[in-house]
Amino acid sequence: MADRRPRKPAKQAAAESGRTPVAKAAAKPAAAPAADDAAAGKPLRAKSPAAVGIPTDAQGKPDLAAVRAQIDGIDREIQTLIAERALWAHQVGKAKGKLAAAVDYYRPEREAQVLRRVVDRNEGPLSDEVLVRLYREIMSACLAQQEPLRIGYLGPEGTFSQQAVYKHFGHSAMALPLATVEEVFDDVAAGHADFGVVPVENSGTGTIQSTLDLFLTSPLMICGEVELRVNQYLLSRTGHIEDIERVYSHALSLAQCKSWLRQHLPKVEKHAVVSNAEGARRARNADDAAAIAGENAGHAYGLKVVAGPIQDRADNTTRFLVIGRASFPSSGHDRTSLLVFIRDQPGALYRILEPLARREISMNRIESRPAHGKLWQYAFFIDVAGHAEESPLKDALAEIDRYAGDVRVLGSYPVAVP
Repeated sequence: MADRRPRKPAKQAAAESGRTPVAKAAAKPAAAPAADDAAAGKPLRAKSPAAVGIPTDAQGKPDLAAVRAQIDGIDREIQTLIAERALWAHQVGKAKGKLAAAVDYYRPEREAQVLRRVVDRNEGPLSDEVLVRLYREIMSACLAQQEPLRIGYLGPEGTFSQQAVYKHFGHSAMALPLATVEEVFDDVAAGHADFGVVPVENSGTGTIQSTLDLFLTSPLMICGEVELRVNQYLLSRTGHIEDIERVYSHALSLAQCKSWLRQHLPKVEKHAVVSNAEGARRARNADDAAAIAGENAGHAYGLKVVAGPIQDRADNTTRFLVIGRASFPSSGHDRTSLLVFIRDQPGALYRILEPLARREISMNRIESRPAHGKLWQYAFFIDVAGHAEESPLKDALAEIDRYAGDVRVLGSYPVAVP
């Protein structure tokens, strides 16, 4: 049977060797199972129970005690490796020198590269999404050794925006609930929050124009994106649909569930509020009230699930943007958001888009919004593939700048990892 003896905990190993775990790892970086594969740059493969040779009982079933002992040994290995990773992450902080705050240690392009490698290596049985979530939490905890990141979001507790914060930054980040999306922009701009997470579009109801309008005057940059699968639930204090006379929710959530509401609750009053969680807070105060929100909001405000998911589209997904005060280098697979003010002349929009088409740069989205302070003048929000500091997009932007009244790069950021 292959040797599966657990490694010694990091502190114990350090005490016996007279070296810190970091020094030990540095002295022998390739010390790992399947070292030949590691040296060749190949992904290490998980050992299946069949490969390890689990003992069986008289009936030929795996011996439960042996299986549990194997799991305990693997758990010790995992814990030791996580501790070693945290120590190495701390060395990154030392290598960068004394910086002003946690935000100075955060590198979204590096995190995206790490997570993509996790997906590339994955051969099951866990899904890509599960592994990405696990690694995100490990990276979040390692980064928080310096200081937790402060992330503003549309509150209160229990909103989908809060879920997007934790999906992108992990639970070691400090989530700061704010009353409006505008306050999220203001707090990040003022330095009260390191980053903000704001909703920008939904797969069913389209663009959230109030968020786009804030970019017209904000100096902030887009640093990342989050795609969150959204499941809407009908929640109430009693849990009985026959008690419900009014429903509270964000206007977009009401729109995402309009067919279900028309079929099952055609006569109830519908009240749009600032967020789903605010709707849940109101619904907890009366037996005849309900809210449409996520399950997290139900847990936060003591509501029962009446029905769900009730959204009209099974693939209901909301895209969020991460906003910050600085831009970041390329991750190798990026998207760039542009804000373009065009001159009022024939063919102006064509002259903006043609340099992109000629260079075969994919355009993901284009939308016009009234330009502030200029009657009947419009700005175009355009999402394209690539990083603004790399060709061919860099060359296209230089050409576009000759024809546009003004071109702003709102941000180049890693494409969302599942």
